[in-house]
Amino acid sequence: MSKRTKNILLIVLASIIGIIFIVPIFWMFSTSFKSDFEAIAGGLNWLPKKFTFENYSYTLFGQGLDVPVLRWMFNSLFAGIAGSLLIVFIDAMAAYALARLDVPFKKFIFPMFISTLMIPWVITFLPLYMEFSNAGLLNTYAVLIFPYSGNAFGVFLLYQFFKSFPKELEEAAHLDGANKWKIFTKVVVPSARPIMWTLGIFSFMTIYNDFLWPLVATSSPEMRTITTGIAIMQQGSFVSSYGKLMALTSIATVPIIIIFLIGQKQLIKGITQTGIK
Repeated sequence: MSKRTKNILLIVLASIIGIIFIVPIFWMFSTSFKSDFEAIAGGLNWLPKKFTFENYSYTLFGQGLDVPVLRWMFNSLFAGIAGSLLIVFIDAMAAYALARLDVPFKKFIFPMFISTLMIPWVITFLPLYMEFSNAGLLNTYAVLIFPYSGNAFGVFLLYQFFKSFPKELEEAAHLDGANKWKIFTKVVVPSARPIMWTLGIFSFMTIYNDFLWPLVATSSPEMRTITTGIAIMQQGSFVSSYGKLMALTSIATVPIIIIFLIGQKQLIKGITQTGIK
């Protein structure tokens, strides 16, 4: 098989995979512009016969809709941004300390720390829930942010970069009178921005899309996130209003798309540098 034939097959395969992912998203956006009658009628109408923005106006500002959709969006965005910043800040310091500083027993600490990646997230639910319950932090923003404030994946990702970072640059900064904190913030961190962007985007997507933990840790409608809100509406007011449900889902998708478009160059650069498959 020639190289050209292989490239053509790879392009065809990539196109098929891309179509498989794009079709449901296109159907979601298309249905969000259909009336409830047309959306529930079925059939293979890829485009609405008559475009309407009623689903979006009703979902966001409908007077008969007694649910805080905009508050759900704010909760998800606030938790995602705050949690991502905490993850990048804490994981960067932990990874640098393990890669460069003289931390006692770090040869044993790092493997033990990374081994926590093998523990399923759901196993930590009960102890985590009990900790926040005893602290009186359930149904608050703290319970939506702090559980994500540090993770072994981010430490492992940044550790690989810090370990291979040229020591000569740090030594030159040290000779110029810079302390360890200045070396970290002024020399190392600027070089690690693409990888930190990658970690930040992955973290934001994880927090923003999380469903189970916000469902368990929050109870009042005002503290729900958009993912739990969609589930509530799917079982409640929008159980037969597919157009409005797809409009709500489309609104929830927009922040993820915007974040990706803003950071796609840094994301690609970070993935290239770290060798993520």
